[in-house]
Amino acid sequence: MDSSSQELTGLGLSSIPIAPEGFRSGFVGIVGRPNVGKSTLMNQLVGQKIAITSPVAQTTRNRLRGILTTPTAQIIFVDTPGIHKPHHELGKVLVQNARMAISSVDLTLFVVDGSVPAGRGDRFIADLLTTSSNPVVIGMNKLDQQSPDAAADIAQSYQELAKLGDWPVLKFSALTGEGLDALQTALVDRLETGPYYYPPDLATDQPERFIMGELIREQILLLTREEVPHSVAIAIDRVEEEETITRILATVHVERSSQKGILIGKGGGMLKAIGTAARQQIQKLIAGKVYLELFVKVQPKWRQSRTRLADLGYRVEK
Repeated sequence: MDSSSQELTGLGLSSIPIAPEGFRSGFVGIVGRPNVGKSTLMNQLVGQKIAITSPVAQTTRNRLRGILTTPTAQIIFVDTPGIHKPHHELGKVLVQNARMAISSVDLTLFVVDGSVPAGRGDRFIADLLTTSSNPVVIGMNKLDQQSPDAAADIAQSYQELAKLGDWPVLKFSALTGEGLDALQTALVDRLETGPYYYPPDLATDQPERFIMGELIREQILLLTREEVPHSVAIAIDRVEEEETITRILATVHVERSSQKGILIGKGGGMLKAIGTAARQQIQKLIAGKVYLELFVKVQPKWRQSRTRLADLGYRVEK
């Protein structure tokens, strides 16, 4: 059996049921500027944590699929990196992958920060979406952070944006869940009738190792903030599943020795804190006890090298 066949079997794709009459399904691309809450939204809609979140922009790197299955529909959400002006080779790959997602889905959910008026970045993405033949829904996130005094002006700015494609605008809060039922209904209504693409109980098509690496990276972003922002990549070197515990060995790749020092911290304190917090998250993922050992390795300018990016799992989507 080749690796792709093994991966499909691991996902349980042989157990896909036949869809009932009138069943709707399709791929929904979640696009928007960095840090508008796309990953938080997908986690809420899918019902479990599969995408990492952080107050630091540019958190999402890979196109991550989250799967929501109801009795009448299956939505495959494609979370994309925030569309922005790239400053290095990694940034170029991320933005190219986000643009590819727009052309390869059945419906686009354009998420904006509803706590502030539309800006130039939103206009840029909106102009990009006018070139797509697929339906678009604008989702105004962060309703819980919106000032009542500014609500009318903010809403008007996005209504003006929506006129570019006669797109509907829905308001919600990915953090509190307010308005998500209406959003889900609007998305399903715009999908065609179709089959199950994945088993109903599957929440993501990403391998467990990928999610483990993302949960480690999330804790680095949360605990080091701006000190070691995006020059970090995680490689899961080994996973050993025993009867009572899962042992995981992972390497954290950084670009400079100074960043390695920050990650390790005084007396190894920072690395211990990162490992403890990540281990707790991974234990929730696999519903079992975890032993996690982290190593830090310096890989100079890995974000500028297509070869190193590929080695660490960052490839341009086809």
